[in-house]
Amino acid sequence: MHWKCSVCNYIWEGEAPPEKCPKCSHPKEKYQALTEEQWGLVERSRLTNDLHVKLLNILPALAEIARQGIEDDLDPPCVKIFQQIREQASFLEQSIKAELEGHMKKGKWG
Repeated sequence: MHWKCSVCNYIWEGEAPPEKCPKCSHPKEKYQALTEEQWGLVERSRLTNDLHVKLLNILPALAEIARQGIEDDLDPPCVKIFQQIREQASFLEQSIKAELEGHMKKGKWG
């Protein structure tokens, strides 16, 4: 069985929840059993969430490269490309954060 702490969302695997949450130390009464459907959402979303997090780690570097290209100012077409990259990196970062928040609210996180 899988159990989820209602305080910190820590997921525990076992026949019963722990006496206290290993993460937030709240008592076992704060745990709720996950249904097969809920656990399936958590399992199914792990790959996509991991990919989103990897992109979140890459996008700031991409924005920094674009900033350097803008600063270099070789010619207007190059600057335009770098500006678009910087804008898109910012847009994608915010979009991914919103998507991950939606996943958490729908129980697709664990």
